[in-house]
Formats: sequence, structure tokens, C-alpha cells
Amino acid sequence: QVRLVESGGGLVQAGGSLRLSCVASGSIWSTVHMGWHRPAPGKQRELVARQSTSGETTYADSVKGRFTISLDSAKNTVYLQMNNLKPEDTAVYYCAAVLTPRTADWASNYWGQGTQVTVSP
Repeated sequence: QVRLVESGGGLVQAGGSLRLSCVASGSIWSTVHMGWHRPAPGKQRELVARQSTSGETTYADSVKGRFTISLDSAKNTVYLQMNNLKPEDTAVYYCAAVLTPRTADWASNYWGQGTQVTVSP
């Protein structure tokens, strides 16, 4: 059974930094990509950042230049370094992965439980 477990959320003042971590555990055959999402107005969740195992990265426009994602494929761990945080970054951040368990023949989406990030003015 595959599980995603996030850590690193917390309370920080505007302009501060936080680093989120997410570890995918279980019997994993291969990973396509891992990333982070958060709720957004009019959407269930929006993509914040994602990195594929080939190294390709995608960022939301609102976080470009401030957030950096890094994926350690060998450890099935993804990090999100968040700098110059703004109050509008306040949200629950969910880790997401597309990966193939050893018990399956195809890749599926997996989600973590989320970690709260609160940025005070």
C-alpha cells in the first residue's frame, strides 16, 4: 500500500521561509512525478509545483521565483522550498504523486493528508 506523508508546515511571518517534505512509502515500482497542490478559489486544488523523474519542473505563476521544488527519486521524496512567503500563500498543501506500485501494471494518482502553512502579515 502506497502512502504519502507530508511534513514541514507551520506558522511564519510574511517574507519568511518554510521547507515542505513529502515521502512516498510502500512497494513502489516507478514514479512519474511528484508535486504539491493547494486549494484555490473556484478550484478544488491548484498545482503549486511539480517535478518529473526526468527533471522537468512546472510552477504556478504565483510562486515562480519564490518556490523551488526538488525530487529525490531514489528516496521517493519531494521537497518544496518556499521563500518570501506571502499571506496569500496560506493554505493546506497537499503532496501528490503519480506512480506505479509493484502490485499494479499502471500508474495512479496518490495524495497525502496535507500540511498547514500559515503566513501572518
